[in-house]
Amino acid sequence: MAVSSSSTDFSAALVMTPTALADWLVILPVAWCILIGAVLMMVRRRVGAHAILAIPALGLLVALNAALLFHVAANGPVTMVMGRWLPPFGIAFTVDLTGALFALAAGIVALAGAIAALDDVNDSGRRYGFYPFLMLLMAGVNGAFLTGDIFNLYVWFEVLLISSFGLLVLGSERGQIDGAVKYGFLNLMATTLFLVATGLLYGVFGTLNMADIALKAQATPDRVPLMTLTGLFVLAFGMKAAAFPVNFWLPASYHTPRLVVSALFAGLLTKVGIYALIRVGVMLFPVSLDRLTLVLSLIAVLTMLTGVFGALAQTDIRRLLGFLVISGIGAMLAGVALGGPEGIGGAVFYALHSIIVMTALYFAAGLAARAGGSSSLAALGGIYRSHPLLAALSLMLFFSVSGLPPFSGFWPKVMLVKAALDGGAGWLAASLLLAGFVTTIATARDLSARLLASGARDARRRDTRFDRPSRPHTLAAGRTDGIVPLCRSLSRAVARARARRRSDACRSGRLYPFRFSGRRYRTMKRTVTLLLMACLWLAVTGSVSLLNLLLGLCISAVSLWLVREQVDPVWSTVRPLKLLLLCGLFLGNWRCRRSRSPSSSCSRR
Repeated sequence: MAVSSSSTDFSAALVMTPTALADWLVILPVAWCILIGAVLMMVRRRVGAHAILAIPALGLLVALNAALLFHVAANGPVTMVMGRWLPPFGIAFTVDLTGALFALAAGIVALAGAIAALDDVNDSGRRYGFYPFLMLLMAGVNGAFLTGDIFNLYVWFEVLLISSFGLLVLGSERGQIDGAVKYGFLNLMATTLFLVATGLLYGVFGTLNMADIALKAQATPDRVPLMTLTGLFVLAFGMKAAAFPVNFWLPASYHTPRLVVSALFAGLLTKVGIYALIRVGVMLFPVSLDRLTLVLSLIAVLTMLTGVFGALAQTDIRRLLGFLVISGIGAMLAGVALGGPEGIGGAVFYALHSIIVMTALYFAAGLAARAGGSSSLAALGGIYRSHPLLAALSLMLFFSVSGLPPFSGFWPKVMLVKAALDGGAGWLAASLLLAGFVTTIATARDLSARLLASGARDARRRDTRFDRPSRPHTLAAGRTDGIVPLCRSLSRAVARARARRRSDACRSGRLYPFRFSGRRYRTMKRTVTLLLMACLWLAVTGSVSLLNLLLGLCISAVSLWLVREQVDPVWSTVRPLKLLLLCGLFLGNWRCRRSRSPSSSCSRR
């Protein structure tokens, strides 16, 4: 006799109570973006209708995310499972206050990008799918912020990665294709590592629900390879977030697409990697993440220094902004490394600030480049005279990025510095302050000085060029008008002749007979850098075996190959820091080997 279905108890596997109407807000942002993206694909030939559909849809997305934030703030974290299956059976969407804040900030940035695209993206770009790609990108971003299942986090990463590829090559120019290759290489490696780590995680715990994994990891901490899982996730999310040393794809690709695309990428993509690192590391493996505090702190410092010194070496405003994005990622990683409520709160606050400010900076850079006719900082002098409001807005945004009071970047920096000092990491607090100081120098030199001082000089030249003395018929006036331009022309001719003779002497080897040039010089420089990096590897690992030397050479060669397209000024700026770090590590290793005291922290072998 068959058992009646009414006698079966499903309460342990299914949610028996009906879903509240407000809880549907958890999945509505993702479903809405996918729906509008599909509608835009169906009307892809009607280019004029794309913006008419997309902009109101993104406005409604902002309203949905705001309502979700209000609901979470009033009622606490909300979870909704697909098919009413309870964890670990069903796929869960879980949103807390942090995820809701990130989703709302992402919606505001996307709405601003859709409005800016009205002027920046032409009919050809819309025909190739700018607005559908934008909606799918927002589906991936919102899904990553709102998911409670780690495999679905990987799925949403893939969705935003595919849509970002489409936005990056929009226009099919040579520079865009080159940037897409560099962007795609490390990002595909990161998603592969993410998938490998997810498979290992499922093999260990038998579930992919984040809350269930957190409970099982706390119950059996000694029988699970938590450090291996944490290391894989940190590496994968570090690639996504453009952390050192896998961050050179960002300045090599973010200046190539349309400006509105660069603005969206700078505001959203790297922050998704930071959010995933906070969500997975802090929620699932807090103990293992604490053991990696020193490693994460070093990565954060190197990321900040790479960003600020790279920005200091740039003359193109879009490349400069790309390095500033990297510097901000270093500050967020410092908060993750510090941990605790203050450290994580400072990282989240800084990420929210960076989403809005970096997007606005790219928009301001686009307006300045259009007004000056070029993105080169040398050609932007005098913008403040023709566009004073734009110049003032740009200065305020750069002061905010530098962390100067009372702008938005100052307060998360204060939180991070205070957390570092309270945690006894004074060197990390000093690195945060140093990064802010060098950022201020870079922005003051490359933006303020060129927009204000250079523009003022050009303006004075334009004003005095057409000035005439009150008595133009006098002999003195005629001599003054003729002699000054003649002296300038003669001095320029002499300078050109000297430069020509100097270049001929250099080319023939008379001036610098032992100087390498061309391919031989580049080969020598790369060889020396390879050997230095290999020695650095030996110093860090503390082993001088042949196998370890070969491993260090292989890792150094791969690293040099990944960054071989970078501009030489960056390496010229970073080279003294590499030598200083190398000497410091060798000195520390030598002192550890000579130490024989039992109280020494180095002699624990």
